[in-house]
Amino acid sequence: MYKINLFLIILFLSLSTEIISQSFPNYPERAIIDSSYTQVIPAQVSEGAINPDEYTVGPGDQIFISISGIEESLFNLTINQEGFLYIPKVGEVDLREKTLAQAKSLIMDLLKRNFRNVDYYIGLNAVRQIKVSLVGDVKQPSTQIVTSNSRLLDLIKLSAGLTITSDIRNIKILSKDGNRESYDFLKFLRLGDYSQNPYLVDGDVIIIDRINKMIAINGDIKYPANYEYKGGETLGDFINLAGGLLFTARTDSIEVIRFNVDGKSQSSKYYSYDYIQNNSIPLSYSDQVIVRALPEFYISQYVTITGKITYPGVYKIIKDKTKLTEIIKEAGGFLKDASMFDATLNRIDVETKIDPEFERIKLIPRADMTDDEYDYYKSRSRQRSGKVVVDFNKLFEENILSEDVVLRKGDVINIPEKKNYVTLIGQVVNPGNIIYQPELTVNDYIELSGGFSWRALENDVRVVKANTGEWVDAEDIEKLDPGDTIWVLENPPGPKFWEVFTTTLSVLGQVAAVIAATVAVIVATR
Repeated sequence: MYKINLFLIILFLSLSTEIISQSFPNYPERAIIDSSYTQVIPAQVSEGAINPDEYTVGPGDQIFISISGIEESLFNLTINQEGFLYIPKVGEVDLREKTLAQAKSLIMDLLKRNFRNVDYYIGLNAVRQIKVSLVGDVKQPSTQIVTSNSRLLDLIKLSAGLTITSDIRNIKILSKDGNRESYDFLKFLRLGDYSQNPYLVDGDVIIIDRINKMIAINGDIKYPANYEYKGGETLGDFINLAGGLLFTARTDSIEVIRFNVDGKSQSSKYYSYDYIQNNSIPLSYSDQVIVRALPEFYISQYVTITGKITYPGVYKIIKDKTKLTEIIKEAGGFLKDASMFDATLNRIDVETKIDPEFERIKLIPRADMTDDEYDYYKSRSRQRSGKVVVDFNKLFEENILSEDVVLRKGDVINIPEKKNYVTLIGQVVNPGNIIYQPELTVNDYIELSGGFSWRALENDVRVVKANTGEWVDAEDIEKLDPGDTIWVLENPPGPKFWEVFTTTLSVLGQVAAVIAATVAVIVATR
């Protein structure tokens, strides 16, 4: 028994792995698989007027007949269980396997043989209930009772749902007389093709097969995805089903990649869109269609300016031509409180490379890092991704044109407000912002903040530079800049009294024990 259970578990896991490893269709309409729900369809639910050429009448349908002459005769008649309609004083009509249009024509012929100089009206008054079955690759095969004006979609929504492997492009409907029809349900869901969402007939068996073959389309198409393969489908049909080409698509070389006869190697063929539309190009199982985009077409070239600029917003640039000074001029120039010192240019469209060394060091506890590793870690942590090194002050105040960079699409220019203060944090009496004065030193600002607090490490003062975030020892600072931060570190507190007391008692106790043991040994030897 144990061996059998183990075998079943291994078999289940292998099948699960097979299913997971496959690439199944992933177009949006597959969501219908997870959105099924159970409800009772009222007997007279209608989607609108029934198409007489499409609807098949049967036992239980009610036919209304009006015969108008000198007097009007009205009949509300039901097709019997044998498929015949009996009209009083006229006779019966065989309506088995007849559409509504055919039934009305047969009834009209019978009435004309029995009445002269009268008007006739024939219509479907009420629909019957029918029994149909849903089987195959579904969550729960079932038989449902629905109204005879129900379609394929109604049955799927009534069922327990489909599976991720259900093939909805090759649904088979088997009728009681043995006739078998195939339907591409996706054509209805995406294109609204009602011929692929047929009326159901009493006794129909709807068979959902498991996906076996697939094709794919990718690139500049509205619905790129994997799709179930449908025999006889042409390349033009497939492109239309996938929503058609995007306006940026390259139409002169649509590629079809196909496996060769050996089933291992592949080859490509290229077609223009016009040729595809005017010729029937059959597709094969596992084909991949590639629709490439036009190079360099419809690519938005713009930059964004924020902050203290006259007209902030988005601005168009010319690729490889527009420079920073040109855009600043177009945006109306800087406002009076703009900070050239803190202005930045960030490049979003930049390749981000992974630094293996930085990733390695991040996993090491600080205590285990070497000094070089810690310095490298700090330097990499402070690096701002995408920042372009530009000295706005040199460019716009000193007119040094070597700083005038060519802009790229997606660049973001930020002009912050001037910081006319220096910030003091840490162990000073009154931490906070102090108005910037270029002649003041680090010690001057500390004095203005009330001096060092009693816990300050007076010989370990750092300055955090505003524009780079770099930590610099105060003694190495020649000149402070607006926005800089002076950080006075805290002197680590000594051990608490109780910790010292308990430690002392512990040591004294150990010493006393040693002395007692020594005395005992001496006494014993006398």
